[in-house]
Amino acid sequence: HCSPCLCLAGSLMGNQLDRITHLNYSELPTGDPSGLEKDELRVGVAYFFSDEEEEVDDRTPSDCSFTKDHGPAEEGPFSVSEVEYSAFCSQECIFSKLRENEDLNVYSAKTLLTMCKPGDLLELVATAQAPHWVIHQRDDQVIHLYKGEIRRDSLLEISNGRHGRIVNNRYRFRPLPPDLVMQNASGHLGLRSEEICWTNSESFAAWCRFGKREFKAGGEAHSAEQQYFLKVHLSGSGVHTLVFRSLEDMIRERRRVDASGILKELSLVNGGKD
Repeated sequence: HCSPCLCLAGSLMGNQLDRITHLNYSELPTGDPSGLEKDELRVGVAYFFSDEEEEVDDRTPSDCSFTKDHGPAEEGPFSVSEVEYSAFCSQECIFSKLRENEDLNVYSAKTLLTMCKPGDLLELVATAQAPHWVIHQRDDQVIHLYKGEIRRDSLLEISNGRHGRIVNNRYRFRPLPPDLVMQNASGHLGLRSEEICWTNSESFAAWCRFGKREFKAGGEAHSAEQQYFLKVHLSGSGVHTLVFRSLEDMIRERRRVDASGILKELSLVNGGKD
């Protein structure tokens, strides 16, 4: 049950697609759509983590490719070169990352910590890397999915030169109260690959904040009526649209584009331009 885009993008991704296990969605457990899931509903399915799951400690500050020269003492804000997107479920906009509509500047981890509060979604970014998402807990502590484990770490330590921003409004869903966001995040600390039903840090952090089971691998049933449209906004070359059958597939492909920086070989709808 792979999405049309994933099937057709094989020439771009090569062996990466071979490592993805496509699951029978009708056989997978789902949870309470309110996000208040019981312990017995959140485990029991194993997932394989592909190479797209970011390694936040594998890059040095020189790899971050920020467009403004800055020294260690500078705190930002900074601008980083990124692909811009908007996404829709049927006709409803559910995701937006457009510089014309929002502030996409990023800040050092130290500055970012002065701006956020418990339960906030934080995104660490750098050019040609999949962004890393975390839930801010308190002080400099964050909870995140990293290397197949839900863990608590210091944002100052895991940022490793990456800058970040608060992305509470990136998804257009209604957020849960902060105490429930923290309950979702802390309640899964220590879980490892065989118990985890999220395929990347973004899906886990977004699930903690919004409680929607669509963020879980296999969390929604496919239907012919419901489709997801990812619009890739490229300066000077129009808007390219990709179609997916699930939110999970759309997130995974978008993150793969962010990490590769390659768009020209992706299979696009309507010849590639709107």
